[in-house]
Amino acid sequence: MPTPKPERFVVGFPEAAISDLKDRLARTRWPIDAGNAGWRYGTSREYLETFVDYWLKDYDWRAAEAAINRFDHYRVQLDGVPIHFIHMRGRGPRPVPLILSHGWPWTFWDLAGLIEPLADPGSDGADPADAFDVVVPSLPGFGFSSPLAKVGIGASATARLWRQLMHDVLGYPRFGAQGGDFGAIITQQMAQQRSDDLIGVHLNRYKRPSGPHSVGTGAVTAEDYGPGEEGEWERQQASLPLGVSHLAVHTHDPQSLAYGMHDSPAALAAWMLERRRAWSDCGGDIERAFSREFLATTLSIYWLTETFATSVRLYWETAHEPPAPPPTGKVIAAPTAIGVLPRDVIVMPRRHAEEDTDLRRWTKYPRGGHFGPAEVPELIVEDLREFFRPLR
Repeated sequence: MPTPKPERFVVGFPEAAISDLKDRLARTRWPIDAGNAGWRYGTSREYLETFVDYWLKDYDWRAAEAAINRFDHYRVQLDGVPIHFIHMRGRGPRPVPLILSHGWPWTFWDLAGLIEPLADPGSDGADPADAFDVVVPSLPGFGFSSPLAKVGIGASATARLWRQLMHDVLGYPRFGAQGGDFGAIITQQMAQQRSDDLIGVHLNRYKRPSGPHSVGTGAVTAEDYGPGEEGEWERQQASLPLGVSHLAVHTHDPQSLAYGMHDSPAALAAWMLERRRAWSDCGGDIERAFSREFLATTLSIYWLTETFATSVRLYWETAHEPPAPPPTGKVIAAPTAIGVLPRDVIVMPRRHAEEDTDLRRWTKYPRGGHFGPAEVPELIVEDLREFFRPLR
């Protein structure tokens, strides 16, 4: 078969789509929300009303489009799956190809703060020798990787698509890979499928395999945590309730939830903002971690591309993929780095990574939560530069 050819495209939506979004926001029917100032029942109506008012009256999607279109965007069909990606070639003597994978409820825009510093380190006074050719795809069924009508696309299938993208479409025989949240699961799957073409793997979370490609914590106990990891088990147990409800819906009946999210932008905001607040390093103040503009852009991408339904199916598909064959050696044989975000939902024990991977670097960042690339991009950029420097 001929090699698929990517096509350039410019992000843009007709004015009718923007008007429809604003009309729906203006007609939000608000439920009663007694005694919920601290979000104990879920997203606070008091906060959500102020956010919806901003999204309706003050947010400028056209300005966001202009910012997004500063990058070169492409689309390509791979095995019947539409894939969108940004590709920025490095400015340096020998750029390393690097694919960055996002998670949920992320979009490719969570990684925007990494792209230029990694591709053009000289622009912020760093060494041009640390340059990367940066590839940022949207996961299948997310954002502009749509419409996704094909079923069966979980983490393992996405890992194979990423290898096609890097090898067949972009012509990189060897490359690096990085990911957080679901992007870490996908990146780990790439390394478990084969490691000989991976220069290095950088994860913001490592999960020990446990049968099928589950999206939970895997087999971990309080005794697995060692010196310097005191309190991690207890902190994660305290965060379980939202994680349990999140995974229960997304892995069992995501389509039922999707009807409401597809019809109401306020409902979409309530579901996603609760997770942004609970899982970021924000101390309960979501806008300490993310600007309103960034949050509205993220939600607008989901809304305007109509991809909530296909994005949440990633959980169902991943949970139902057949189990991978057991590894004959290390789970990840490629050089591995783990960047630990202290307020992430799950911080796995270092011992697991040391036993299962070719661990070259373990960095505990001073701050940052589940959405590391959007919260602390400068820390992740520096960690990537340091990790890949001896591997070039």
